[in-house]
Amino acid sequence: MNKAIYVWFAVKTLLCTCQPDQRTNDFRKVRSHYKISKIGKLPSQASESSGLARAGGKSTFWTHNDSGGKPELYEFDLTGKLISTKSIPGTQNVDWEDLAQDPSGNIYIGDFGNNAGTRKSLDIYKYNPTASTTEKISFQYPFKKVDKDAPNDFEAFFYHDQKLWLFSKNWGKDKFVKVYTLPAEKGTYKLTPVDSIQVSSQVTSADMSPDGKTFALLTYGKVLTFEVSGEEINFKKPVGCFRLVKKQSEALIFLNNTDMLITNEQGDFYKITYQ
Repeated sequence: MNKAIYVWFAVKTLLCTCQPDQRTNDFRKVRSHYKISKIGKLPSQASESSGLARAGGKSTFWTHNDSGGKPELYEFDLTGKLISTKSIPGTQNVDWEDLAQDPSGNIYIGDFGNNAGTRKSLDIYKYNPTASTTEKISFQYPFKKVDKDAPNDFEAFFYHDQKLWLFSKNWGKDKFVKVYTLPAEKGTYKLTPVDSIQVSSQVTSADMSPDGKTFALLTYGKVLTFEVSGEEINFKKPVGCFRLVKKQSEALIFLNNTDMLITNEQGDFYKITYQ
């Protein structure tokens, strides 16, 4: 990121608040309920952390670098120590943006970043750590340009009920985030829209709580939470919003049903504890 873009981004993030979302979508301001603690620094190998998933240990996690990084996952613990590095066979890192995980332990790698809106086919790699095998889930859309009507860019998704739920980055002037669903199996698919919501900052990561009752969206400058009702993921029950101005935060994972771990592309990671 060059200096001018970084300054623009830093100012925009600093000015980010929950007020627009409270007015538009009836989010509750819940900042006072959360304690935000910086834990430390990520290993140098993961200098642009953009996704999180659980690793084999109870308190170790997988992460990866952003576009142009190696097709590798890096396991680290909550002290910031690098535990292991895993090369993912049959993949390339065009623009890896997020991780998801299913109950069987499969890891889904979202190679679907598309800031320029020029990619014609976006991919998700389904990696089985036990067998060390990879399958590809692809989806297509008639990309033309970045606008409010096309989900050109994705940085956030999670697994739920044998499906993958993807959230667009809402570059458009109307700021609508759209949620789409795909089967969590190899193949080439068309996106299926489910719902949309107006959010005042770009979405960079998403995750669902272990009990399946809450999902969270990380944006540049804040976190939004929603209640899950039934099997469908939608925006009908917004719960809360709190500011999180921690540089370029791009990865979020629930540690339990309320607490979260968040990393940014400057190598920092934070624990969000519900009080």
